[in-house]
Amino acid sequence: MKTISALVLAILACVTLGCGYSSKTTPPVAGSMPAIATLSPDNTNAGSSDFMLTVNGSNFNANAAVNLGGVAQATTHVTGSQLTITVPASAVASQGTIAVTVTNPATKGTGQYGSGGTLAETSTPVTFTIN
Repeated sequence: MKTISALVLAILACVTLGCGYSSKTTPPVAGSMPAIATLSPDNTNAGSSDFMLTVNGSNFNANAAVNLGGVAQATTHVTGSQLTITVPASAVASQGTIAVTVTNPATKGTGQYGSGGTLAETSTPVTFTIN
């Protein structure tokens, strides 16, 4: 009887694995890495009013975000190579520099069990100068 029980359990295990009932997750893969080529303008005077900053580069996803000093800003996607933001006067109130980056957010996996997707990727920082 023990032999038959063991045999039945072994067959059930093989059928379960063979039918795909086991969890098969795939980790997220690297997303597209954005790259900043130029900022326009690339500097301003301390105490300036709000202004539009244009970020030119490559690999900007439709939901990419421009970050000023690590803080995501409301971003307008113009093309896959151009984004714009409105820089608030408070961000340029005093002299110094601000690191500007672009982040392509992670995408959720759509595979079985929610696996797959892409990781968030952030560009190398470019310096914006406040004179």
